[in-house]
Amino acid sequence: MSALLFDTETTGTAQPQIIEAAWLRLNNPVFLLVEQEFEQRYRPDEAITLGALATHHIYDEELQDCPAHTDFALPADTQYLIGHNVDYDWTCAGQPAVKRICTLALARHLLPGLDSYSQSALIYHIDRKNARERLRQAHSALADVHNCLSVLHFLLGHTQNIQTWEQLWQLSEKARIPTVLRFGKHKGMAIADVPQDYKNWLLRQPDLDPYLIKALQGQA
Repeated sequence: MSALLFDTETTGTAQPQIIEAAWLRLNNPVFLLVEQEFEQRYRPDEAITLGALATHHIYDEELQDCPAHTDFALPADTQYLIGHNVDYDWTCAGQPAVKRICTLALARHLLPGLDSYSQSALIYHIDRKNARERLRQAHSALADVHNCLSVLHFLLGHTQNIQTWEQLWQLSEKARIPTVLRFGKHKGMAIADVPQDYKNWLLRQPDLDPYLIKALQGQA
C-alpha cells in the first residue's frame, strides 16, 4: 500500500496552481518510516496573489526556470494521500483517484477541546519547547510535511489497533463527519439537535459538503 504525506504551496488564486510540492512516502502507520522524500518547485502561468505570497514568501521571479506547474503528478502507485486539510492539496493536484486521510479531521476527533486545529497550533500543542524554531520554515512544503508527520505520529498515539492505512482511512472518514454545525443560524449546535426542517433545508442546498450530508442524514 503506497501512502504519501503531501503538501503544496500555490498561487492562491481562484483556481490555485502548484508552485511547490513535497511528499514523504511512509511505510505503514505503525512505524511511520520515511521511505522516500520529494520536493520540487514549479512555474505557474498566472501571478501569485499577495495573500499567498505573504504566507509562503515564494516570489514569482524565483520560479522562472522551474518546470511548468502542469508537469506535477503524484506517483502512479499512490493509494492514500495524507495531509492537513488534505482536500485542498488533493484538488490542486487534480483530484487523483486516491483515498484521502485528513489529519485536521483526525485532530478534531481525537483531541477535542483545543481552541485551534491549525497545523502550527498543533505543533505548539505537541512540542511547545521547540515549536517556535520548528515553525520558522512553516509554509515551505517540505517543512510542512515533516511537521505534519509529527502531528500524525502524535495522533496515532491516541488511537488503538491502527495497523494499516485502510484502517486509518476509515477512522479519518468517520472523523470527517461533523457533529456540530459550523455555520448558519444554528452554528455551534450539535447536528443531532438541529431542527429537522432546517436539516431538510440544508440538504436542498447545492454543493453541500458530502460529509455534512452524512451528518444531516444521521450517518455519523
